[in-house]
Parts: sequence; C-alpha cells; structure tokens
Amino acid sequence: MENAYRLCLRHELTLNGLNVEMEYAVPIVYKGTRIDVGYRTDLLVEKLIVVECKAVPALLPVHRAQTLSQIRLGNYPVGLLINFHVEMLKDGIQRFVN
Repeated sequence: MENAYRLCLRHELTLNGLNVEMEYAVPIVYKGTRIDVGYRTDLLVEKLIVVECKAVPALLPVHRAQTLSQIRLGNYPVGLLINFHVEMLKDGIQRFVN
C-alpha cells in the first residue's frame, strides 16, 4: 500500500504546483568524496522536504531514524514521516527538523 499512497501524494502535490521527485537518491559525502550508497527517499518536495511514506500499524524507532538520517545526510531542512495506516491522517504525521 505504501507505493499507492506515495504515488497519490506525489500526484496531489504536483497538482498543487510543487516539484516532487520520487525515489530520490540521497548522496553521502565522506571525507570529501561523494558516495552513492543507495539511500533513497520516497519523495523530495521542492528539493527541501524529505517525505517518507509508511503504511504500518505503528511507527517504529527505525522509521524515525531513517527519516532523520536522510534529512541529515542530504542537509535538508525538514522531513516528514507519514503513516497512512491511521484513522485520522493528521495523527500519522511526524515532522523532523535538521
């Protein structure tokens, strides 16, 4: 279900005039060298906001750590972790600041 939610969210954001990239590769810079290790964020909005989509009964610490790692590695200011497996979507959104 995560893929369906991700595609629908991307479509909605695009309809609202935002630039959205899917499966964006987050590079790592180690000792001055860029290393592409395969970290991919679900959505990158306007090259500023990382969005990780989940559809799980409960978010785990690993989901939060994943989102935090991606915003720190890419030096993005904000990350959103959205769990669509909730009754009210507002209850499934967590915001992280770098």
